[in-house]
Amino acid sequence: MEKIDLSVDFAGVTLKNPVVVASGTFGFGREFGQFYDLSELGGICVKGLTLHPREGNPPPRIAETPMGILNSVGLQNPGVDGFIAHELPWLREHDVKIIANISGNTPEEYGIMCEKLSRAGVDMIEVNISSPNVKAGGLQYGVVPEMAAQVTEEAKGHSDVPVMVKLSPNVTDITAIARAAAEAGADALSLINTIRGMRIDVRTRRPVLKMNTGGLSGPAVLPVAVRMVWEVAQAVDLPILGMGGVSKGEDAAQLMLAGASAVAVGTACFADPYAPLRVRDSLEKIAAEQGLARMSELTGGVKPW
Repeated sequence: MEKIDLSVDFAGVTLKNPVVVASGTFGFGREFGQFYDLSELGGICVKGLTLHPREGNPPPRIAETPMGILNSVGLQNPGVDGFIAHELPWLREHDVKIIANISGNTPEEYGIMCEKLSRAGVDMIEVNISSPNVKAGGLQYGVVPEMAAQVTEEAKGHSDVPVMVKLSPNVTDITAIARAAAEAGADALSLINTIRGMRIDVRTRRPVLKMNTGGLSGPAVLPVAVRMVWEVAQAVDLPILGMGGVSKGEDAAQLMLAGASAVAVGTACFADPYAPLRVRDSLEKIAAEQGLARMSELTGGVKPW
């Protein structure tokens, strides 16, 4: 049997395989690097960065659900300068693509971070537009097409590396946001971010999270992710990083058949640090069983009724 070409061209960035790890679930890779060589991954989306260091939200800020987790960590991170000084040099010791995830309170903050990170040598920047716009009363950039476009333009104007915009599922029509980001110059899109949810302790009558609500991730959101990736793939001609509930090869294959060029493994890493490698190997087996020469042949291969 001939070996399958696992590499994919993702917005001009060559990933050795289509499996990356999702932002916020892998930290900066140090803990997982104790289990295996990070160079085996297609890419690492590092923990979300902000312009200045943040302590995050007060606990409890993570809670299990029957098919995933709720989190309201609140972007705890060392700030973009701290990342560049202390984490990026270590990550660069590995043969893996580095994707920096950023969140800002104003378009200008996104621009500043993109300039710093692209000069520092990351391979790609993932722009999280689920951040609140403080100038618009806290309204999230990702729910209004015009605001999504504004942030995308600012990021593109200050970045020398490809810019990927991360879309929120907490909208009426995700394709409207996708089109706005594409028209504003985005090089790629990633989806989906977490779905807003809530759990209540019936005995204390208090929410289980201190911030009351949080983002739902894990296996429960996979069907939503597959549907939204499929919709976005029909709406724009951009490479898509699909994510949301991926824990095995079949999950990843679904997202790729729906239109994703690569996939991200997130919540599954908490239960099994080897999950991204298992997904990669299982995905390769699926491609082999279907007689594919290249992994990229899965992308967009769904056959709607």
